[in-house]
Amino acid sequence: MIDVPSLSRSPPPLLKQFRPTRCQLLNDTPTPSFLCLSRSAQRVICFFVARITACSGVWRFDIKLLSVLQAMSRFCCYFSGAGSTERKKSKVSSEGSGGSARPSSLLEAGQESRSKPSSKDPSPILVEHFTSQGCSSCPSSDLFMSKLGQKCSVKGSEDAEEVSGTPPVIVLAYHVDYWDYLGWKDPFANHRWSSRQRNYGEALQQDSIYTPEVVVQGRSHCIGSNEDAVYSLLREAPQFPSLDLRVSFKRPSPMDLEVSLTISSKLKVDGNLDVLVALFENGQVTDCIKGENRGRILTNDFIVRSLEKGCTIHSGHSRKVNGLAIMKLWDGYSKTKSGMAVFLQSPLSMEVYGAQIVDLPDDS
Repeated sequence: MIDVPSLSRSPPPLLKQFRPTRCQLLNDTPTPSFLCLSRSAQRVICFFVARITACSGVWRFDIKLLSVLQAMSRFCCYFSGAGSTERKKSKVSSEGSGGSARPSSLLEAGQESRSKPSSKDPSPILVEHFTSQGCSSCPSSDLFMSKLGQKCSVKGSEDAEEVSGTPPVIVLAYHVDYWDYLGWKDPFANHRWSSRQRNYGEALQQDSIYTPEVVVQGRSHCIGSNEDAVYSLLREAPQFPSLDLRVSFKRPSPMDLEVSLTISSKLKVDGNLDVLVALFENGQVTDCIKGENRGRILTNDFIVRSLEKGCTIHSGHSRKVNGLAIMKLWDGYSKTKSGMAVFLQSPLSMEVYGAQIVDLPDDS
């Protein structure tokens, strides 16, 4: 795992097993680290340093340039194979053909949505992004995740292959609360998301948890602002047959959305799989007036506002199950700025075995 310096500040009491860190290698200021730069920018920096040494013969460099070279060496070592920890994969095999990865349209008469199987497209890859408005390293990662979710989204799957051969993805952003004590309280932070990241830390055998962190298919992780690393994990991630999913909705109260699920799984997996429903929000703009991002205008998309378990597919039982999830809405909820994702996840290994976008009802 990449060597990230510990913070001088004491971590909040909620995380004792994992010490959260921010991914800034050069210093503890809002300046982006070398790892956040593109390959072209890295080449420019290296060429500039090489020309100085060749022409002047002077070997005294600015401390910043030395730090850049050291960071680059760690970068190369990290992505040569000593980086994120891979766990043993469960035995998985698919039966029959896959399914369509594109979102289905809502059937207005029954307020029902259904994903129809197809033999062409597998299920999209789930990208989970752990971030915080209180972390100065996160805005660049937030911007990258917004672009990734739009370019490589299920609706834009035809354009996804043009982005470094990247398959369609579903992005979910979890705002953690353990940086709130630094001066700015993230309005989208939730203690549940901090606990979820800690569970990933245990499953992936991490030494610490950090922001911004990206977890791909529940199997591997990297720094969220490192675009090359994220694309590499996406290309290496396993894909599974599209979900055969039927969803219907009810609105029992102004602040509740009832989601009824019927799902058929074609996977053979050792152990049970939870069917999780995530409700997320897009297009949020925040004027940050305190903390490390003071004076910045922060934009966030794919913000997870509600995550509930609809049902469990038990090992050795029928692969067609029904479930119900009650999603809590929020003040200012709007269907036009929101979205819903359904995905299968092992509660033990945290591995993801397929995901699907579902259209929200028109009257929600």
